[in-house]
Amino acid sequence: MLDSMGIRAVRWPLARIAEMVDELGVGANQTTVAGFAIGLLALPALAFEQYGLALLFILLNRMMDGLDGALARIQGVTDAGGFLDISLDFLFYSLVPFGFVLANPDQNALAGAFLIFSFIGTGSSFLAFAIMAGKQGIDDPVYKNKSLYYMTGLTEGSETILCFVLMCVFPAHFVEIACVFGAMCWFTTSSRIYNGFQTLNKTIA
Repeated sequence: MLDSMGIRAVRWPLARIAEMVDELGVGANQTTVAGFAIGLLALPALAFEQYGLALLFILLNRMMDGLDGALARIQGVTDAGGFLDISLDFLFYSLVPFGFVLANPDQNALAGAFLIFSFIGTGSSFLAFAIMAGKQGIDDPVYKNKSLYYMTGLTEGSETILCFVLMCVFPAHFVEIACVFGAMCWFTTSSRIYNGFQTLNKTIA
């Protein structure tokens, strides 16, 4: 959905910034870890209900996530870098709803648990198909520069960040936003499981 538009919008500026960062000798993996460290700061900010500050850390994390990919395209995409990036991404995604739970457990705990549960579905279906696609030699038809097969769906990176922005801007409506986005995640998960199974089944046949 939004990822294709977002990538086109940020590709050029990120590429220029990456060129400058590369000249400083900073590696893609270093950028990934630094971005994750910044993203971790969103947890205490959310827990203490400093939602504007949390939003800043979330956006900085996502900017660094885009920057590490641009650096990798200059310095060389590696499996180790792809593994590090996707692992820290999913940890960061689950960190945000957990922060809202810490802020107001009586109100937010059930919706936060549901959203994290939903992220397990999108993450596991994404990664499981990527493993099998690599094993079967299925090429990625869309994102050829990724280190693993990028399986699309209704709730991708851009939609997730938009969800987090809405939560930080309207924290009193966290429950509604989390439940709606969690339901969207399950649509993505179910369609990935069905389509992924059909694709792999045909490949084996």
